[in-house]
Amino acid sequence: MTAAFSNHWKQLLEDLLHRGSAAGADLVEIFLERTDHLGLLAEQDCITSVNPAFTRGAGLRVFRNSRDGFVSTNDLSRDGLTRALDQALAMLELSAPNQITRSNFSGLLELSEHGANKLDWLQRCPTLSDASQRLLEGTNHLQRLGQHLQVRRGSYSRDWQEVLIAASDGTFAHDIRLHQSTGLSVLAADGEHRSSVGRRYGSTDRPDDLVNWDCEASATEVCDSAGTMLRAEYVDAGQMPAVLANRFGGVIFHEACGHLLETTQIERGTTPFADSVGTLIANPALTAIDEGLSGGSFGSISMDDEGMLPERTVLIKDGILQRFISDRAGELRTGHPRTGSGRRQSHAFPAASRMRNTYIDAGPHQPQELIASVDKGLYCKAMGGGSVGPTGQFNFSVEEGYLIENGTLTKPVKGATLIGDAKEVMPRISMCANDLELAAGFCGSVSGSIFVTVGQPHIKVDSITVGGR
Repeated sequence: MTAAFSNHWKQLLEDLLHRGSAAGADLVEIFLERTDHLGLLAEQDCITSVNPAFTRGAGLRVFRNSRDGFVSTNDLSRDGLTRALDQALAMLELSAPNQITRSNFSGLLELSEHGANKLDWLQRCPTLSDASQRLLEGTNHLQRLGQHLQVRRGSYSRDWQEVLIAASDGTFAHDIRLHQSTGLSVLAADGEHRSSVGRRYGSTDRPDDLVNWDCEASATEVCDSAGTMLRAEYVDAGQMPAVLANRFGGVIFHEACGHLLETTQIERGTTPFADSVGTLIANPALTAIDEGLSGGSFGSISMDDEGMLPERTVLIKDGILQRFISDRAGELRTGHPRTGSGRRQSHAFPAASRMRNTYIDAGPHQPQELIASVDKGLYCKAMGGGSVGPTGQFNFSVEEGYLIENGTLTKPVKGATLIGDAKEVMPRISMCANDLELAAGFCGSVSGSIFVTVGQPHIKVDSITVGGR
């Protein structure tokens, strides 16, 4: 397979960048993209939905002072791209001269190539037939391992993307990305008792991931959880300590605090941490990281959607705020340096400061030490969905929970919701275990839905509001 985007585009892109610079733009950026998506849904013992999708397009962004104009198009001809560029310029009251003889743009750098060794990835992914068979294996394992199951579902998504990025600061970069995710979920019912459990697994840059998926182990995890929670009693509401398990437990930090550390939140005036760099915003036991480097993780990237290499960004160190997550616009408007975090769903969105692999770092404790330190509280083994307010107020359901009594896990409980505010809860995370694990997820924000990783070790929150009956 050959790349659609290569050095052959260089002259056309340079012409467009000259045009935008001659019109008076401080910076012009062009993002070219093509994608190949496949989505499958298995219900019970049948494949009930097959959703292929293909796109090809460009997003053009123009900066002037602190303002920007953005236009997307599916017309990748010279005329189509020129027309889109002129529309973006017009948003800033700029227009290209009839005769372009000179500009501040001095040409693109040598192509930064990240996709050359990835050209066969799409061909190496499972075929429609193979992917369907694997999903049905998963739902068959659910049937064999589960009890009282009313609904069994399996889902698979493959997203392949090729991008070429050029900007008038000389940026010229090419990449190919691959994300695959698989999920299993069940609804169990027995008389008046109900439980609903789902798990999702995802990776990047691993064409053989579905082939190597241990669907029996995944089905066992789902069925064990559903069976445990089916007849669990409802939790009593109240203020209490809580221990949150590793992996997807990190979704609370991602949603309630991570977004507040993106420069888009500074621009909007919605983060309480805007002027807090260098100050204590969390318990000294907590260190938090955002990075795009962990091999195979859902939020890992070879470069961001502005052509910058990823890096390991320490957001919070020993409770002290160190950095914000920043993109090109964030650096321009807030002064926080770029962190390789300019990300977008597709060419239809301008890039924005977005998380990648975001997690609370491992601490010194064994997980059992956290549980043993609680006289009466809640153990959250698996988190469900939730909602977050613009300044960090959150509520998240607990999909699988247990009471902690006298330092020991006792009976399972359901119906629990964790309610809080990031600014208040962060100082209460007093213990972090040594069992950091990551989990795949999706994040929606100003630049669309993107692939991310959440994570943490087991953590102890000294006091949090638990909603229940």
